[in-house]
Amino acid sequence: MRFCVSRSCYTSYVLQLISLLLFFSFSLPSITVAQNVAMRLEARYRSARTLQATFLERYSENGHIVRTEAGIAYFRRPGKMRWEYESPEKNLFLVDGKSAWFYVPADHTVTRVPAKESTDWRTPLALLAGAMKISRVCASIGIALNEKPLTPDHAVLYCQLRGVQAKPDKQRSKEDLLQSGKGSEAVFFEVAKESGELVRVLVRDPGGIEMEFSFTNWQIDPPVDDSLFRFRAPSGVAIVKGELPDGDRGINP
Repeated sequence: MRFCVSRSCYTSYVLQLISLLLFFSFSLPSITVAQNVAMRLEARYRSARTLQATFLERYSENGHIVRTEAGIAYFRRPGKMRWEYESPEKNLFLVDGKSAWFYVPADHTVTRVPAKESTDWRTPLALLAGAMKISRVCASIGIALNEKPLTPDHAVLYCQLRGVQAKPDKQRSKEDLLQSGKGSEAVFFEVAKESGELVRVLVRDPGGIEMEFSFTNWQIDPPVDDSLFRFRAPSGVAIVKGELPDGDRGINP
């Protein structure tokens, strides 16, 4: 597995994890504290056809925040989503079920990628109505060892990604290494214990890169027209076909 080395790659990766988390089930053979929180999270969003939330995205390197962005995210079954970045500049990432579109108005260009051909992390979201399940991404879940929730009524879950192996360290346990992000990518979900609402998603890389998404104002089945999930290029905008530019590429899990 290759590691993401850029902010845009991590954004792609996190979007996929978020959508998988919202629309698919965990495998829960027995009930633990972590699994109970996960079940509440699943129940919160399971019946929704459309979801809407306000998000704040922070990209950090070696503990220093490099960039902060904010906007509104929409999810719709089957396999559609729209991320409207509103500040500090307007950008759009959209999956319509067949193609992924990345539009930067300031550049007057949009990149279109066929979902089945792209290696971008975000693209599999358009295929979530098929065989993809959260169990294919998370080998197991548990309460995070060292991540403190924002408030006492939240819990932070650690998702152990399938295929991720931590480098051996005699001084630390395998689980501690995985959760620290020093041996591999580490992924966390902060969830409200009672309601199951998704509050925050955190991805940490061994190279010191960290991506954090905070969510507020969740709406379940808001009155959103399906046209919101179709991209129409404005006049004068060039459409580039093929892979996303370097830095936006990843590997399908």
